[in-house]
Amino acid sequence: MSAPAAVPQLFEALEAPLATLDRLPRALWLGGMTHAQGELVGRLEALEAWRQALLAGDVPADAGAAGGWPASGMRAALLACVDGLGLAAYCRAREDVTDTVLQSLLFHLDLVVDYRDRGASAADAQAMALAAFSADWTERCGDMDELIAAFGDLGDLLKNTRWDALRGLLRSSEWREVVRIRRLIERLPALARIIRSLGRARQVDDESASSRALQEVVEPASVLCTSACRLRVPELPGETRGVHRAGRIARMLPSEAMLLGHPQLRLIWHARHAERSLLCYEDDDHLQEECQRPAPVLRPSLQPATARRLEMGPMLICVDTSGSMQGGAEAVAKAVVLEAVRCAHAQRRACHVFAFGGPDEVVEMVLGVDAAGVAKLARFLGQSFGGGTDICAPLERAIARLEEAEWQLADVLIASDGEFGATPALADRLHAVRRDQGLRVQGILIGDRETIGLLELADDIHWVRDWRRYGQAGEGQPTRGEGAEAGGSPVHSKSLTASYFPGALRNPENRSRTVSPEAAAAAVRAGRSSAAGAAETNSAHSMPPTRTDP
Repeated sequence: MSAPAAVPQLFEALEAPLATLDRLPRALWLGGMTHAQGELVGRLEALEAWRQALLAGDVPADAGAAGGWPASGMRAALLACVDGLGLAAYCRAREDVTDTVLQSLLFHLDLVVDYRDRGASAADAQAMALAAFSADWTERCGDMDELIAAFGDLGDLLKNTRWDALRGLLRSSEWREVVRIRRLIERLPALARIIRSLGRARQVDDESASSRALQEVVEPASVLCTSACRLRVPELPGETRGVHRAGRIARMLPSEAMLLGHPQLRLIWHARHAERSLLCYEDDDHLQEECQRPAPVLRPSLQPATARRLEMGPMLICVDTSGSMQGGAEAVAKAVVLEAVRCAHAQRRACHVFAFGGPDEVVEMVLGVDAAGVAKLARFLGQSFGGGTDICAPLERAIARLEEAEWQLADVLIASDGEFGATPALADRLHAVRRDQGLRVQGILIGDRETIGLLELADDIHWVRDWRRYGQAGEGQPTRGEGAEAGGSPVHSKSLTASYFPGALRNPENRSRTVSPEAAAAAVRAGRSSAAGAAETNSAHSMPPTRTDP
């Protein structure tokens, strides 16, 4: 049985020449259909040819010649302009940029008629439209070069709806700071390697002892879940509900008690009491009881993890913004944030930044490469640091993030000068997360020496020795008063604390030799009591014997 023949539509023959619109985005429909040059069908076909060539990264050699668009008088000049600006490279595999270029081309070529109405000749009008298009995209190409240099990939930054806001941001002083920090990253290649190694989402070929930990494998299981239940208990002292027949003397009505005072009616009372038919107040109460019911759950079990090194996972960046970071250390810390955003955007990784200062001074930022994210990043990089230092608040928030499914494979990076100290409880909690989840904590030391606070928190510490070079004095120029090393650290070693004060570190050996404050206080009190008893004994032995009268 043959398939039924398609019923022809009423306007199918008239709509067939416009089939090109189905292959063009809606953003080009209005400009392509209402354009003042060329015929409609040929113009739409030429527009499609331009779009396909630009998406492929090529300059359309003779696109539009058959359709009469663009006009033959300016086609060669327009193709030379597109080739000279390098627009094909910007449009390669980027539909947003390609559609924006074609919309701009339709707009400027549509103004040729207006220029002619103002008295210009045909050649002059075409030259004016071409010059306006070239000037517009010369500026835009410069802005795109800055964005590519800063973030590597443009993403959806160049959507036509966001271009005006983005252009204003690129002219701000905050963006100048972004450009300066980007140049700084080129002189700190180790930062990119450290940030690229964060996370535990992908295995690499080489092995790393720091990543050998236990991993959780989730398996289905059944457990007893405890839930609260309310049970009504009759005759339990509580809420009075009414009157009923019972044998409770304590809750009987006064009318029943009056029967006891009568010589004959008291027998009736005794009979009612024996039959439990006295009129009594009815009361009850509710008890809270815990009930256990089976429920299906996913139970994690610890299994040995692979010995291969892990990387390319989510990142939790803790950046010190205290007053001690002003100058070159501040610039390096900002470079860490910018490089983290670049890596997260290029490798499609999640990145969360905690900028911390004094107590309760923690700013959380989710920085993405879009119009809002770039503006937020520019504001952060344009600010100056100040205030105290409290590492506990950002680490607590980072540990809380690790409990979420999205961040369970994340690593923590601390960029600071190390002038802080974590509480013993927080340090123990961080060590427990390392042991149970395989968390790695990387440290970037922007200072002259390792401190106790950074040593007990970080697994590995990368030392930016010449951090003084990167202040506001200029690109590559040392700041005033740096000495003979031109920005290098005047300290010969970063491990001064470990070398000269090894007992101050809270390692397992030192912890085993250290007693708690409560135990120390008890020992002191016990020692004083022993000393007082010994003093009394010595004084008793040293006293002369008393004389006794006969």
